[in-house]
Amino acid sequence: MTQAAAGTPIEEFIAGERRELAALLAALPDADWDKPSLCAGWRVREVVAHMTMPFRYSTLRFATALARARLDFAKMADRCARRDAAAPPAELVAALRDNERYPWKPPGAGLEGALTHDVIHGLDITTALGTGRRVPQDRLRQVLATVTGSESRKHFGVDLTGIELRATDLEWSFGTGTPLAGEAQDLALVLCGRQLPAGHLSGPAAARFSAGQGPPRLTASGTA
Repeated sequence: MTQAAAGTPIEEFIAGERRELAALLAALPDADWDKPSLCAGWRVREVVAHMTMPFRYSTLRFATALARARLDFAKMADRCARRDAAAPPAELVAALRDNERYPWKPPGAGLEGALTHDVIHGLDITTALGTGRRVPQDRLRQVLATVTGSESRKHFGVDLTGIELRATDLEWSFGTGTPLAGEAQDLALVLCGRQLPAGHLSGPAAARFSAGQGPPRLTASGTA
């Protein structure tokens, strides 16, 4: 097993995250599945379809879909999410719940990448819906370590020049400069290119990273 910094196997973090998110999704009103997420262009149902794609696609099916998208992964992911989102919510929830220990890893990213994928996309849903869900701090610290890494920073390309991210709910900060404050899970979303609902961030640069106040939000094809 792969150990997280706190000593808990990352597999346990992943299983807990999928199990808890599946329970939350199972209790959502039907109307919430058609509400927008933090991934611009994707509703809740597209995000869940995307999250469960690794569990539902065989290697051959994945390769075929990628070939049809001319090896453009972002295009393929968007196309598949939009198509698969037509599945009944209960079917998508079951795919997440029944695969809490499925050993999928994003290419080149390891289990740390799998946990980050689940946590960030879960937050794309719960933050947009305002459910109030808080990711447990031990999982969140592992995610923060991943999204502040050079590969993740390069992938998302968020310009944090002259800004210090400063968590208000745990002892954590990143960068130097003018403070941008918020809950740690909101700052993880900032690092992944999301813009937050108004009121989640504070500081002189808050508007730049808030929906409807800063630059256009991340498109669905650029998600984690």
